[in-house]
Amino acid sequence: MTNGPGAGIPAVSSAILAMSRHLEVRDVLKTIVASARELLDAEYAALGVPDDHGGFAQFVVDGISDEEWKAIGPLPRQHGILAAMLHSATPERLADVRADPRFGGWPAAHPDMSDFIGLPVADGDEILGALFLANKRRDKPSASGSSGGDGCPFTAGDGCGFTEEDERLLGILAEHAAIALTNARLYERSRELTIAGERARLAHELHDAVAQKLFSLRLTAQAATALVDRDPARAKGELHQVALLAAEAADELRAAVIELRPAALDEDGLVATLRSQVQVLDRAHTACVTFEAHGVRVLPSAQEEALLRVAQEALHNALRHSGAGHVAVTLARYGQGALLRIADDGRGFDTRAVRRAGRHLGLVSMRDRAGSVGGKLTVESEPGKGTTVKMEVPGG
Repeated sequence: MTNGPGAGIPAVSSAILAMSRHLEVRDVLKTIVASARELLDAEYAALGVPDDHGGFAQFVVDGISDEEWKAIGPLPRQHGILAAMLHSATPERLADVRADPRFGGWPAAHPDMSDFIGLPVADGDEILGALFLANKRRDKPSASGSSGGDGCPFTAGDGCGFTEEDERLLGILAEHAAIALTNARLYERSRELTIAGERARLAHELHDAVAQKLFSLRLTAQAATALVDRDPARAKGELHQVALLAAEAADELRAAVIELRPAALDEDGLVATLRSQVQVLDRAHTACVTFEAHGVRVLPSAQEEALLRVAQEALHNALRHSGAGHVAVTLARYGQGALLRIADDGRGFDTRAVRRAGRHLGLVSMRDRAGSVGGKLTVESEPGKGTTVKMEVPGG
């Protein structure tokens, strides 16, 4: 047995730490599967999260290339050994999964598997998923037609590679995987509620800002109408003001639409998403808004979303409150992570006075976002000297 207590526990500890670094459910699932395969030195590993219709809501594999996975075809159903683990919540350790009476075969492109170990990932009585591994890559006992001395039956010519110690270590990993998966689900639910709250806030802000502009526009238009006959020069001035108010209302609408539009992080990545939003804001506002990126690497999804939301909040402040003529957004590699910088040449403010007055300009929410992903936010500003917002994230 290669994985003894001395070697196994540190490996489990490393796997648990790796899981705890992620907040997105998909990232947690991938880390669980990769950690389990490395821990038990298996050729293949997978984790299925069941749905309520006899299939799997999510199914993550490790040890199979994307091309091989596509060739296999549709996701498996809840049947055979997978169903047994999901329904009875008991571990399974087999010398040859193909010889088990519950084995129902697999697609033609599916890799060949023999020895097998699987167990449920459970939170109390709730089974969150089934974790299983196949084809132990070392230390199979010699074939003798007996149990191999560790309770795992095997047939002549094919010893059971996965041991009781493997099962014990995988059980520890599964317990912590359940915690990590539950926390990730709670985080995603919390984020959904936060996004819903942000949309409600933006809708309220949009209503107030645009309604005020439209009310002023209507009054100005009425004044221009009354002046057309008796004072054409003044009427012309009022109509010019109508045009300005209409442009401001259009700016408010465009900016709100940008903030309400779902970010295309999954499809386009952080750099492309930020560049696209900056370009639209540059067209929508009189201020010049620019963007530069330098050597940015792919970051954990939670960090990328936090950077995007902080950039949006800082741009909102700069474009609507600072009177800036130029706003520069820069995203650069910073160690293993990234540094976001939003600098404007607006009127600036006294950061101490803002805190004393209880007006935060979104600073509290930006700091909370940065802190939630292990990052740091700093704000530098003085009256008449513009504002610079910086956010650092550690990467992953």
